[in-house]
Amino acid sequence: MNSEVLTGIMIPFAGTALGSACVLFMKKGLGDKVQRALTGFASGVMVAASIWSLIIPAMEQTKDYGRLSFIPAFAGFWLGILFLLFLDSVIPHLHMNAEKAEGPGAGFKKTTMMVLAVTLHNIPEGMAVGVVYAGFMSGNNAITSGGALALALGIAIQNFPEGAIISMPLCAEGKSKKRAFLDGVLSGAVEPVGAFITILAAGMIVPAMPYLLSFAAGAMMYVVVEELIPEMSSGEHSNIGVVMFALGFTLMMALDVALG
Repeated sequence: MNSEVLTGIMIPFAGTALGSACVLFMKKGLGDKVQRALTGFASGVMVAASIWSLIIPAMEQTKDYGRLSFIPAFAGFWLGILFLLFLDSVIPHLHMNAEKAEGPGAGFKKTTMMVLAVTLHNIPEGMAVGVVYAGFMSGNNAITSGGALALALGIAIQNFPEGAIISMPLCAEGKSKKRAFLDGVLSGAVEPVGAFITILAAGMIVPAMPYLLSFAAGAMMYVVVEELIPEMSSGEHSNIGVVMFALGFTLMMALDVALG
């Protein structure tokens, strides 16, 4: 594994770490409007990354199928959706349980569930980076170094607010700033681990690359629709979330096209 690939799989983790570091410099927690804005921005980045960095490359690899070139992307996307749906069914829905938390320790319980939810949903993001870099290392013409870097940067951008949204509430619940920062960082540790394992299995992955790229896209889209969009639309003045969604979407689209 060369330094370029190693750097690429560590970039999303760096985004989480930088976001978590906000707890070391900010005295107050993030306001509701700021959280909605950051969540909307992250949603836009993930949707654009799913399309330009995952689904389009998946379909480009199956051009020889003619009019049926959409089938691997279609099948992989649905597998990603169903996989996350399965996880949500076997693991108690973290956000719903957090909202029902009442009495002593309710705030801590809600924060802990949020950390678990973010950590769980970081897995498909790490896998997405690993799949793209595995395709790049295999010499796949549909996946360029710039395109892989754009996906890594896009996920890092949306990981920044996630890190802050985790570490700052933990500090508010009584944890020290250093411990809250460390917990925020650890929530993103599954991403480089998942990416690394995916790359190690590159020999088995390459033949199924179109399916795996779209699988990652489906998993990421599930997270956006199930978790992020409800968060950015909650409360009054949800239009700030919509505006930031558009900003995140167009920024990621521009990055992918410019670097790809």
